[in-house]
Amino acid sequence: MAAAIPFRQAHHSSSEQASHDPPHDLRLEQNHYIGIDVGTGSARACIINQNGDIVGLSSENIGLWQPQQTYYEQSTTDIWKCICVTVHRALSQAKIDSSTIRGIGFDATCSLAVFTHDTDEPVSVTGPDFHKSGNDHNVILWLDHRPVEETTKINATRHNLLRYVGGTMSIEMEIPKVLWLKNNMPKELFDRCKFYDLADALTHLATGNEKRSFCSVVCKQGYVPVGVDGSVKGWQQDFLKEIGLEDLTEDNFKRLGGVDGVNGEYLSAGELTGTLSEKAAAALGLNAGIAVGSGVIDAYAGWIGTVGAKFPLQDHELNADRPKNDQSQAFSRLAAVAGTSTCHLVMSQEPVFVNGVWGPYRDSIIPNYWMAEGGQSATGELLKHVLETHPAFNHATSMAESYKTNIYDFLNKHLRDMQMKVNAPSISYLGRHFFFYGDLFGNRSPIADPTMKGSVVGLSSDKSLDGMALYYYGAMEFIALQTKQIIGTMNEAGHKISSIFISGSQCQNDILMSLMATACEMPVFVPRYVHAAVVHGAAMLGAKAASAGKDGKTEDLWSIMDRMSKPGKMVRPTEVKGVTELLDVKYKVFLEQCDRQREFRRMVDEVTTGM
Repeated sequence: MAAAIPFRQAHHSSSEQASHDPPHDLRLEQNHYIGIDVGTGSARACIINQNGDIVGLSSENIGLWQPQQTYYEQSTTDIWKCICVTVHRALSQAKIDSSTIRGIGFDATCSLAVFTHDTDEPVSVTGPDFHKSGNDHNVILWLDHRPVEETTKINATRHNLLRYVGGTMSIEMEIPKVLWLKNNMPKELFDRCKFYDLADALTHLATGNEKRSFCSVVCKQGYVPVGVDGSVKGWQQDFLKEIGLEDLTEDNFKRLGGVDGVNGEYLSAGELTGTLSEKAAAALGLNAGIAVGSGVIDAYAGWIGTVGAKFPLQDHELNADRPKNDQSQAFSRLAAVAGTSTCHLVMSQEPVFVNGVWGPYRDSIIPNYWMAEGGQSATGELLKHVLETHPAFNHATSMAESYKTNIYDFLNKHLRDMQMKVNAPSISYLGRHFFFYGDLFGNRSPIADPTMKGSVVGLSSDKSLDGMALYYYGAMEFIALQTKQIIGTMNEAGHKISSIFISGSQCQNDILMSLMATACEMPVFVPRYVHAAVVHGAAMLGAKAASAGKDGKTEDLWSIMDRMSKPGKMVRPTEVKGVTELLDVKYKVFLEQCDRQREFRRMVDEVTTGM
């Protein structure tokens, strides 16, 4: 086994305040709420006031260890320390009295956290000597791909619950990882383990209780809400026995969180899960007793932080009837939470089953409503890969630095310069004979095939900056066309998506946003807090928890989103002549590249089987 490799960097803080933040003296009179976002590489704290304005924002890089190739581990001890640092820093930045904090909400990656059920201590997930590893690396990260055999075994069952995860359970989900631990851990240690989604582990550390979120268990752990398809206890006993996890059915599934209303409690997003304990409060620099909301997976916090926004009308729309920004608007709004990869989330009143799309998931965000989750395995990572592997990368990086800009903005300007140089009608025209299919990291939706790869038609020997810019454009075009494919597949199955609400750093790429709007033939909405939409959504969970009355009932989540979401900007499909028609043709080629790759594989497999 290779030695564990820590990937910690020095901390950094950031601020992305609204242009109309209240003055300091008014902040002292307002209620405030904290959102905590734990991503793959960092923990972030966001403080908002009762109007939803961000008044403090900070981040801290968290540790990531890779003991073997495809193994990725973290530590809840380390994560909690980083959370505490970010909260202290955000409070200092906001210049508010900590006594004005009324609620806290958490979101995190869908990673598996392991503790002992008897002493509540972290359990190392680093094999083969789990109890001798001398570390508290008790989190198997979402992108960890160690349970290959376990995932295959689970999907071979063809169990009915797999309908609710797009037909197959992903290796990114948590049950395959739990099964891997059982297959590799000493029995006496596995028997002491209890299991959490990372967001639930954080609310546990904050409150000390064992309540779980529907978002975590329904979306990533094979939990089917009671009443759905005859589900009686949520956890599917026959499924767990069939895959070899019968141990977890004992004591009414206590080690997974129990049975709702018997020995466990499950909550939709932001519902009051408890209050901040004395121990947690002391570490965070806050008062004990602050309301803590039920957490969500990070992409779902992005949904909360974006789709409730109202956008300014265009001049020609000022006299038109505008639909009320009520919850029904959510059914037509796709949240695209873009980062290393991109998640595509949409809500529906009734369950909609889509091949290659995870879900439908009931209760994960709002009780009795359903969520579906599509995705692209690599978007930000794809752009990064295309640039870093091109011969002109070092030259482009040097040029970008000399202009004091990032490489993406530099290449966008270079594409515009290329367009002017040849008097091209559009940037898209430059790439008219370049056909890039970019599933270099497999396909999450709608093919749901992790073995998919990339392909290029129009390859040349050009090693210049122009050639690099063309490749970069091709990758952006691919991202836009695949988004069109995912939305089209979802709408054909019964969704009614007519707009895209995007978050993440890709929002700042105006060429990519225009390509996405034009290819998908619908507006793309960019939030006010481009880099903070996810953690802003987490803070809204804190506001919902703080609204709980004596009976525990909280304010409707959509009402909070409608009130606290900030106006952003709209990107419409381009009106430049010929671009829409060109992208329509390129989409036909895109689909052909996708289908032909699969056909080529079948043709070769027919003659190589048994070799």
